[in-house]
Amino acid sequence: MTVTVTVSGPDFIALQVRDVEAAATFYEEHLGLRRTPASPPGAVVFATEPVPFAVREPLPGVDLDAAPRPGLGVALWFKTSDAQALHDRLHAAGVPIVKAPEEGPFGRMFTFVGPEGYAITTHEG
Repeated sequence: MTVTVTVSGPDFIALQVRDVEAAATFYEEHLGLRRTPASPPGAVVFATEPVPFAVREPLPGVDLDAAPRPGLGVALWFKTSDAQALHDRLHAAGVPIVKAPEEGPFGRMFTFVGPEGYAITTHEG
């Protein structure tokens, strides 16, 4: 008997971080994300759409200090209404920018480094 299974795509994205509260505050203050009313223990979930985004404590066996950079090899993109304005705000706040704003396949885009070392690209959509 053959069972057909389908996968519709990402349904939840979480970054494992050393300091959940500091990371959550960064995403609130610098990107304007809003926390959901409830989150599981050791995590903060944000009301992002279409896919929920969270920061959470590392899973058992994960040593973030052993990796050269958290998330190395993963491309995480956030959609924004104004990439240039967001870039300017993050730059003024001293957030490291690793790729300056430019026109890309999904509109104006740039890449910054979050508080735990994850590279995040934002684009207009």
